[in-house]
Amino acid sequence: MLSLFGLLAGLALLVAMAMRGVSLFIATPVCAAVVALASGLPLLPANGEPAATDALGSYMQGFSGFIASWFFMFLFGCIFGKLMQDTGAADAVARWVLRTIGPRHAALAIVVACIVLTYGGVSLFVVAFSVYPTALSLFRAADLPRRFIPAALGFGSISITMTAAGSPEIQNWIPIKYLGTSPWAAWQASLAAAIVMAIVGQYWLNWMIGRARARGERFEPREGDPVDSRETLPSPLLSLVPLLAVLVLSFLLHERLHTSALIVALLAGCVLTAVVGWRHLSAPGAALASGSADALIAIGNTAAVVGFGAVAKGVPGFTLAVDWITHLPGHGVVNAAFAVAAIAAMTGSASGGQAIALPILAPLYLPQGVDPSQLHRSVALASGTLDAMPHNGYIVTTIRAVCGETHKAAYFPMAAMTVVVPLLGLGVAFAMFALGF
Repeated sequence: MLSLFGLLAGLALLVAMAMRGVSLFIATPVCAAVVALASGLPLLPANGEPAATDALGSYMQGFSGFIASWFFMFLFGCIFGKLMQDTGAADAVARWVLRTIGPRHAALAIVVACIVLTYGGVSLFVVAFSVYPTALSLFRAADLPRRFIPAALGFGSISITMTAAGSPEIQNWIPIKYLGTSPWAAWQASLAAAIVMAIVGQYWLNWMIGRARARGERFEPREGDPVDSRETLPSPLLSLVPLLAVLVLSFLLHERLHTSALIVALLAGCVLTAVVGWRHLSAPGAALASGSADALIAIGNTAAVVGFGAVAKGVPGFTLAVDWITHLPGHGVVNAAFAVAAIAAMTGSASGGQAIALPILAPLYLPQGVDPSQLHRSVALASGTLDAMPHNGYIVTTIRAVCGETHKAAYFPMAAMTVVVPLLGLGVAFAMFALGF
């Protein structure tokens, strides 16, 4: 019982430290130590060689193992996003979508722009930075409360596309390694879930904005607001070519290369982006360096969470919790989704939750005859539900760093779009599975 209490205390401390802006490189080892001490797990190796029997060894095995498995996906993904940003290709696509839909439907325009970019393989964080200046201009023109911009960005970037069938985002590719599936696994259920999420989420977002305007909320300009000032951009149609190339190549090469197909597809996207926007790329070396640094930060933060999870996974309290979840009455697909959602909530990371849970769940449920494609889609969708807690890295970055808002003002509408709406989509997927899809 003390072990379970220590696990919960460590998780609560991790949430509190993350919300206060403490680096995950500091917070996760500290919280892992709390978990280990409560379970009597040694903090340091007795003979100087880290092993799975001590907290340091468990943490570093989880940390380094995640980097070894996913480094090149993060690397080429971040470089691709940075090249899309620096060439202006991402801006060109975003402006084209936003201009086509117009300020009258500002929130919808932002959502569509984010969907196009993220489904084309651009990093979630790059999409937020790229779309925000134009989104701000649209909200200013439409006189809408700016605190809803993070919700629109999150809805388009992570609620609909991050875990959808065919998405090049890593959350749709991690299950392949453990389940032997395809990025298009259970695409019918995924499509139905995406349609329902898009309709309900957009209606709800517009309703919340309408309620706020009825209360007298309007757009409030601030000193230092970014200006969408770049005048010369690549052709929007040409800028779509790298995005389409990532999708097509990842689909065509998957059967032969499996998860490595995404690495090849993202590399091709990098090359095509440089070709399309070469005359707009003033410092290609700086773009590569910046993209590489972004990759190290992104994968390092996720690996730190996985390291914490590796320590938590080794204590009796975690075993008790997983045993309780996996033996709940019901179908294995539902129980696996519940387990992944719970772990993603604890860690504040969809990819981290999958990386911790799938090595445990796959050997448990596959021998029971659970359909791998259904398991893939349910786990992917579930990882994008409760992960969007206040301490989630994307949530914190988008609300505070990108949009300059506070959690008090912006988190509720964002949670509606990134927690409640994806939970609805997961329910739709379960219904489709029950109908035989």
